[in-house]
Amino acid sequence: MVEMTGIYQGEKRCELTHSPSKTKIITDAPKDNLGRGESFSPTDLMGAALASCVLTTLAIACEKEGVKLNFEGAKFTLKKEMQSNPRRIAKLHVLFEIPGTIPHERRAWVERVAHQCPVRLSLSPEISVIEEFIWN
Repeated sequence: MVEMTGIYQGEKRCELTHSPSKTKIITDAPKDNLGRGESFSPTDLMGAALASCVLTTLAIACEKEGVKLNFEGAKFTLKKEMQSNPRRIAKLHVLFEIPGTIPHERRAWVERVAHQCPVRLSLSPEISVIEEFIWN
């Protein structure tokens, strides 16, 4: 179990602390929801968590299975669409740019592993998740 703490700072802003590492991040309500939009919103973090979880899960799967693939330099671009009533995430569209050093015969495996990341498996099925892979 991992503990995190948070403190509401006012004006729709929170400071979050990851207890084991003492790392802090700020969340801020977006401008379209009465906030300042000066940092990640909680739903922004959810999208970023999905994309970073995919890349992390790929590295873990390679290590566990003894597969020698190098994902260093892999990038993602995430677009989040919100629904207004009730306000919630409607769609997460993630474009992954994966190094071209990944062999063609391993690419389907990479995509299967990506779809099994813990964040994706935890998302509501009502959220449309689109993942695209570009092999640079």
